[in-house]
Amino acid sequence: MSPPDWGALVPCLLATAAAAGAVLLVTFALAVRLGLHRIVDIAWGLAFCSVAVVSFVLSDGHGDDGRRLLVTSATVVWGLRLSLHIAHRSRGHDEDPRYTELLDKASGNRTWYALRTVYLAQAGLVWLISLPVQLAAHSPSPLGPLDAVAVTVWAAGLVFEAVGDRQLARFKADPANRGRVMDQGLWAWTRHPNYFGDALVWWGLYLLACTTWQTALAGLVSPVVMNLLLTVGSGKRLLEKRMADRPGYAAYAARTSGFLPQPPRRTSKRNGG
Repeated sequence: MSPPDWGALVPCLLATAAAAGAVLLVTFALAVRLGLHRIVDIAWGLAFCSVAVVSFVLSDGHGDDGRRLLVTSATVVWGLRLSLHIAHRSRGHDEDPRYTELLDKASGNRTWYALRTVYLAQAGLVWLISLPVQLAAHSPSPLGPLDAVAVTVWAAGLVFEAVGDRQLARFKADPANRGRVMDQGLWAWTRHPNYFGDALVWWGLYLLACTTWQTALAGLVSPVVMNLLLTVGSGKRLLEKRMADRPGYAAYAARTSGFLPQPPRRTSKRNGG
């Protein structure tokens, strides 16, 4: 298989960095105006969409058209669904405790601290994690069997993430569940079906970039960083820290896998089962 045109890829890398930065800077300006930094979560998916679209445009004439269209479409579908879900979930809510806690650590101006540690940091992460999207768009290799596996992994992740989000939203919408821990559906098999689905999506997108050993090696940083963010970064770790004192959560955690879906474990009454 032929490697990408590295000479064409470098300008794209610069342009996608600018695109991701522009989305997050616009979001920063809006957040300051509204006094609500939680809207940056909505921009996360949109920033990936901007990177995918810029990559698609700039890879014209350099990458295989089928691969370009596939990786762009897959990224945009994932990013738009995530942003729309978060936007709907956030309506009418005050500031996210995560950002309040983070900004309380600012030793100087809170606004500029937020710009550095939240918005510019997320722009950098978007660019880094989206490397497989850019590599795949510039690959001249036609679609093959590995790409069928990639799409299957991506689709499984998207379904897992979307179904998990939908199940949780319906659970929270029922007043009878107020104060209860969601332990039904996919949430009985993993405490974080949405995060697990997210991880699968990016492993699938990574596989679309594995057309040569060089692109496979260069793009590997993407799913690895995404998995670390979801498990030990701002995802699973912080959420479970906030949930730890909720009645019934300890018992739920004792019987439910922390990330990879598994059948619920049997726990003794002594352990809260």
